[in-house]
Amino acid sequence: MATISKKEIVKAVSERHGLTTTQTGQVVQVFMEQIIDELARGNRIEFREFGIFELKRRRPRTARNPKTGDSVQVPEKTVVSFKAGKIMKAKVIDTVPAATDAVGEASAADA
Repeated sequence: MATISKKEIVKAVSERHGLTTTQTGQVVQVFMEQIIDELARGNRIEFREFGIFELKRRRPRTARNPKTGDSVQVPEKTVVSFKAGKIMKAKVIDTVPAATDAVGEASAADA
């Protein structure tokens, strides 16, 4: 699986629409800043059929330090959540084969 950078997306969009990479880069940057600003205001951002960005609160919880086994208190925090929309699910998520873990592979081999 490859990693695609913002620069590569800007280049692809600029070529597709006949714009300069500078113009396209500015538009992409403003677009991303606007998403960040709206999330910072507590707003939910919905792109129909693409997906939804929203803030979710994670409750405080007790976790374990895997190295020492000691209990650790994890405070409440806010995280950015993304839920894929209809087109993304159909084109990306539903077409990528599910990854299996070592336990799942062993169980399937035993069956």
